Amino acid sequence: MNRQSFMNHFNSFDRSLFLNEPLKNMANWDIPLPIGYGQTTSQPSLVAQMIIELDPEPNSRILEIGTGLGYLTALLTPFCRWIYTMERIPELLESAQRRLAKLGYQNITYRLGNGHYGWAEEAPFDRIIVSAAAAEVPQALLEQLSSNGRMVVPVGPPKMQDLLLITKDGSDHIKRQIITKVSFVELVNDEITL
Repeated sequence: MNRQSFMNHFNSFDRSLFLNEPLKNMANWDIPLPIGYGQTTSQPSLVAQMIIELDPEPNSRILEIGTGLGYLTALLTPFCRWIYTMERIPELLESAQRRLAKLGYQNITYRLGNGHYGWAEEAPFDRIIVSAAAAEVPQALLEQLSSNGRMVVPVGPPKMQDLLLITKDGSDHIKRQIITKVSFVELVNDEITL
């Protein structure tokens, strides 16, 4: 990914398009904001940092865990071939899908489901980005990451986690690097009924 192109895109991007009325006037604040259902949308600077570490390429197939409002999804779409985005809360997925379609984004496939288990039918993925914290890196996501792939995922206990960059080389050896400390909502790993 061309970092300068991404930062130009990021700096001109209107976050208010992804916020509901009472919060629209806070769109330019670099803070996390509540989006309902016990969820939050991360502060823009952290979203940008996660995307830069993910380093998508024009041909990348990306798995996004935690669609939320669709803000991160929209920032990623110009820099990859396709995004497969998963959300476990139906109301959030439906509103994000409507919003992203209205804005003209087309290279996205949506799924209601538990991101802890990934999306095996569409694997492997060149990039995986997770917007919820797991106690440890989900094994399913490691298995679904392609050789030479990159994953950005918060890992650790509730309240404070390490944001990890996980890379898999051509021999499928895994390397983990701590990017920064973060605080994300929990990545729920129970089964859900669709």
